[in-house]
Amino acid sequence: MTLKNSFPAALKTVRKARGLSQEAFSDVSSRTYMSSLERGLKSPTLSKVAELCEVMDVHPLTLLTLAYGSDSKGVGEVIERVQRELAAIQAQKRK
Repeated sequence: MTLKNSFPAALKTVRKARGLSQEAFSDVSSRTYMSSLERGLKSPTLSKVAELCEVMDVHPLTLLTLAYGSDSKGVGEVIERVQRELAAIQAQKRK
């Protein structure tokens, strides 16, 4: 599954897991826009992802991790990679 398809799938998965309808996002988005996102017809901005995640009560990285972890690598490998990269960046920052 490509990222183009995995982000919409992750968004729909989290929305449904939280028991939310597309209409539940009416304060930050229209139902039509949500449908377009979930079908991969549109791509949200980073600020829109944050707004959507606020409604779903999840951190934006949770949604992105599900999207990037949907392929054969899995969520665990994505989390491990991010932890290694953050540690390396923080180590470089201290120098």
